[in-house]
Amino acid sequence: MIKFTTIAAVLLAATLTACASGGGTILTVNGQAITRDQLDTKLENSSTPVTARNVLQLMVTDDLIDQYAQSHKITVSQAEIDKIENQYKAQYPANQWDQLLKARGLSEQDVQDLIRRQIVLDKAVGNGVHIMPSQIAAYFKLNHAQLDQPAQARARHILVADLATAQKVEADLKAGKDFAAEAKQYSMDPGSKDNGGELGLFPRGRMVPTFDAYVFSGPIGKISAPIKSPLGYHIIQIEARTPASKATLANSTAKITQMLKQQQESPLIQQFLQQLQTTAKIDVSDQRFAGLFPTPLPAAAAPAPAPTK
Repeated sequence: MIKFTTIAAVLLAATLTACASGGGTILTVNGQAITRDQLDTKLENSSTPVTARNVLQLMVTDDLIDQYAQSHKITVSQAEIDKIENQYKAQYPANQWDQLLKARGLSEQDVQDLIRRQIVLDKAVGNGVHIMPSQIAAYFKLNHAQLDQPAQARARHILVADLATAQKVEADLKAGKDFAAEAKQYSMDPGSKDNGGELGLFPRGRMVPTFDAYVFSGPIGKISAPIKSPLGYHIIQIEARTPASKATLANSTAKITQMLKQQQESPLIQQFLQQLQTTAKIDVSDQRFAGLFPTPLPAAAAPAPAPTK
């Protein structure tokens, strides 16, 4: 299973934007060069303060994972990547996901590359992790309340400052005008106006009280009358709604299995990455980074091939 916390850490910390080629070689990883231009591109696009040494270590790790996947014939399909990315996107309203990538200087391809490498690591060490039914039952007994699912809704809205504008927007929409175009023209919500007013999927209690009350009780698909809140006036269209559900051992087993597997895999992945690095042939040309990478271990200590799935 993929460790989403690892993906989140990258999204919220250092950028992993695509690199330019060329420039003088800083080092080679098993014969594969990392250039000054590539490192400079990473540093220029970084959204947070990072050192060249830290970024270079990340670049080396990426190359080592890619090389391991190639040499051990570990393939990752686009469907596997999409499944994980869609699960991750579901934790954010659609516009927030796009804003997060933009703020971190990330492209969709950067995120997919990160997920692909996480899947490679899972395939490399995952077969050594086994979750027993007794472990799942014990976790459920201690944490069942946290596994309950709150009621959720998906909606879009147009936020305006005054009642007269809200009534005009309501009339426009009920006359057949396009919701997305009206949102772009009138909405004061910078997070949703350019995304058709979409707020994505959210649980009960996340929005301001009057908005929340309407979304979890109003008719699905209809254009609302103006709803007043401390933010202004909202015209809302509820797109979908799901009721709260109580966790049971049966409906929680897959989620618990994933969480427990992530916990057990985490130290194994760290050990695996350390071993990849210490057994790699890393030749440093730029003396600023001399001593950053350890001397390779004997060949006999190299990582074993990934178990056959």
